[in-house]
Amino acid sequence: MRLIVITTERFFDREADAVCQLFENGLERLHLRKPCASIDETSRLIEQIDAAFHPKIVLHDHYELVNSFRLAGIHLNRRNHFGDQSSYEDKALTLSCSCHSFEEVAICPANLDYVFLSPVFDSISKAGYKQGFTAEQLSDARNRGMLNERVIALGGMTAESIPAIRVYGFGGVAVLGSLWAGFAADGNTGGLLERFGKLKTKCK
Repeated sequence: MRLIVITTERFFDREADAVCQLFENGLERLHLRKPCASIDETSRLIEQIDAAFHPKIVLHDHYELVNSFRLAGIHLNRRNHFGDQSSYEDKALTLSCSCHSFEEVAICPANLDYVFLSPVFDSISKAGYKQGFTAEQLSDARNRGMLNERVIALGGMTAESIPAIRVYGFGGVAVLGSLWAGFAADGNTGGLLERFGKLKTKCK
């Protein structure tokens, strides 16, 4: 199963160093999500990340930065939805989007590489953001072929919950809170890499 890491909304000290260490330890895809950040702030963070890892980074905002860096792709969301993508088509970028219902997944354009479905379980990073689907609904969606390799589970993803995600037929998980929790405050890189290692092992 695929393992995707999403950045925290706020910047923190040594963030670029932490991201580089995740890449060095096997991270294949990072979604850079800083909804309140300016284009200059977003650009500075990318500049601080080793250029060798730029082709593994997906933008949630400020898509025009693909003209300045060799990035993996862009992620469409409620802030930046299915607008004009023609200016990016010649860059062989991946396209993904956020969905919050099976109906949204079903109507996503066929040219999308993958979609996030959330919240599958109670969110760790967003207090009060409760799971949006029952076990029965997820099983039914699997049986109807709505959950497949293209659908990435988001919301409450931990090393302990990944086995259930595999059973439901998702193609992977996107993690945020379970990985970054505490790191912005304590800067414990060892703890961060240990959590990442457990997540990566469960996704194999």
